[in-house]
Amino acid sequence: MVQATPLLLVLFLALGAHGLQAAQQCELTGHWHNDLGSNMTIYEVKENGDFDGKYLTKVSVSPLKIVESPLVGSQQLPYPSQPTFGFTVHWNFSDTITVFTGQCFVDDDGKEVLKTMWLLRLHSEDLGNDWKAT
Repeated sequence: MVQATPLLLVLFLALGAHGLQAAQQCELTGHWHNDLGSNMTIYEVKENGDFDGKYLTKVSVSPLKIVESPLVGSQQLPYPSQPTFGFTVHWNFSDTITVFTGQCFVDDDGKEVLKTMWLLRLHSEDLGNDWKAT
């Protein structure tokens, strides 16, 4: 029985370490940036999953000066380790709104990564031109 103890301990440590790695939490709260240089800050995620923050894009077709814009969103509850979420940005420098949806992942190196898709809506003056506003 004495010889089996070290093997069981090593096996337990290996299984335990794997379990700890899988349980890493991905937190939306904080500062994020993307490949194009845009920056987003998400303030505290509330108990109901709601959050707000700010977004500063580096990409725009608007001729106006780009300024920081507010965002509001919500994440999946109860807080899973890699939650799905959605948020809306009301651009302060144009007549557009963008909605984002995605998921927060922890990669193999322990780095938090947001994977998102987005949809931008332009203001349309009339119903006939609605097709080109999204």
